[in-house]
Amino acid sequence: MLKKLLKWSVPVLLLLFGAYLWLFVSGHHFLGVLLCGIAAVITCFYLLFSLKKTHPKTTGVMIPLLTAILILGSILYGITLVPILQASRPPTEPAPEYIIVLGARVIGEAPSASLQDRIDTAFEYLSEHPHVIAIVSGGQGPDEEISEALCMYNTLTKMGISPNRIWIEDRSTSTRENLSYSLTLIEEKTNCRPVKIGLVSSAYHIYRASLVAEDCGVQALGLPAPTHQLTLKLNYYLREVAALWYYLLF
Repeated sequence: MLKKLLKWSVPVLLLLFGAYLWLFVSGHHFLGVLLCGIAAVITCFYLLFSLKKTHPKTTGVMIPLLTAILILGSILYGITLVPILQASRPPTEPAPEYIIVLGARVIGEAPSASLQDRIDTAFEYLSEHPHVIAIVSGGQGPDEEISEALCMYNTLTKMGISPNRIWIEDRSTSTRENLSYSLTLIEEKTNCRPVKIGLVSSAYHIYRASLVAEDCGVQALGLPAPTHQLTLKLNYYLREVAALWYYLLF
């Protein structure tokens, strides 16, 4: 009896913890869903093994099939993660004339942790390259008091970056719109559309954002912003694999 209780405690605890992360912990939703999924898979295996004696043919097919799907899924995940990790490395190429800083959530009028990481990366880069212009890009969500672009502008100017070096694009609601609207803004101000830009975003997001930039007709030099909280980093890298496949397929 004790052995059975200990055995079933694993998926139950995973399910409860996953539901807690999903429902109550900001920025950990995907990790919560994944833990719930793992609990469901473990439960499936437990049930299949318990049916081996009464349904040998069915379980003889289902157990290897489920195992093969898990192995192939893990291999595909690992392969997909490689370019995401490679794109998250700091650049070694010369600085472009413009950088586009992609927005993230604003809490009231203050940057979230993810947005602050992007602002800090942009500030460091702008400080090291005084000729570079930044386009801060991001609209205003329903739960935000100001736009993401204005939040970045306010923070960067308070940190000492000249307002003349920061252009605001505050209409976008997606990565594609971030890039498309920002490139249009550069073209409107300079009568010239750049062929290469710097792209400031969270490290896990750089690869997919660079693919979107290519779709917009521009080459992107990734300027990755770190995610300092370990559990947040785990959540976002796991989510990014799914987001990348969604982008490639749809």
